[in-house]
Amino acid sequence: MSEYFSLSVRLLLGFGAIFELPVLLVFLAKVGIVSVDFLKQNRKYAILISFIIAAILTPTPDVINQLLMAGPLVVLYEIGIVAVMFFGRKTFIGFDEPEEDIE
Repeated sequence: MSEYFSLSVRLLLGFGAIFELPVLLVFLAKVGIVSVDFLKQNRKYAILISFIIAAILTPTPDVINQLLMAGPLVVLYEIGIVAVMFFGRKTFIGFDEPEEDIE
């Protein structure tokens, strides 16, 4: 019973953590750490890191469990890119131009 409970808790916490990825990406974009272009350029590294994270978080060494965790992680990364497009840091037109002296 304890092994089953341990497996269930580990999978539940792992999947719960990966479903926070779009929220994390939007937060990092609001702070100014990442941008849409940065996320698109580093997509291949994100896929590699998602498979590494899935290999660490899945309790069994088989490929099926790793794919079941890495697949949603890649999809959530793509959803995060779209969310950053909509909710990320916006540059206001009036703030980019230098102010003119008013005399």
